[in-house]
Amino acid sequence: MKKHRHTLSYLLTPDYVFPTFRDVTPSFLSELGIRGLVIDIDNTLAPYEVAEPDQNILDWFADLEAHGIKAALISNNHPPRVELFNRTLGLPAYPDSGKPGGKAILDAMRVMGVTPEETAGLGDQLLTDTLAVHRLDMISIIVPPIKDKTTLFFRFKRLLEKPFMRRYRKKQEKKAHA
Repeated sequence: MKKHRHTLSYLLTPDYVFPTFRDVTPSFLSELGIRGLVIDIDNTLAPYEVAEPDQNILDWFADLEAHGIKAALISNNHPPRVELFNRTLGLPAYPDSGKPGGKAILDAMRVMGVTPEETAGLGDQLLTDTLAVHRLDMISIIVPPIKDKTTLFFRFKRLLEKPFMRRYRKKQEKKAHA
């Protein structure tokens, strides 16, 4: 992936948006040259109140693995949540990751044996997930939150994301008409 100037527009505009994590297929990732995926848990894979992965999640991770795509969980949630969710998955997992900081992502890439050019990030928030991976010049894949929090703080964050999601949609419309 080309190095970009780290403008706010670049840092907060996702590269791809999918309806759900299940739509992020191994063939799509392989076409991009992706061999490693760093993944948020809450509202990306499951709502906050779902403690462990369901069969859909387990099947998706098995499909990634079968196609040689390595995965790691990068979460700002606390160790008890992340460890319980990861118990059956057994992935490299980084609770309290400090996103949008990149330390946990860099650690995960080292463990997976991949570079930023061959790694993408999957999450539901532009201000943490997209910003974290774009600061490292990686591909950002966003899914809408499964069950968004309605606190004032989260509503404010979603409001801040709107112009960047509009920018993403405009870029897609231009590609479609090109």
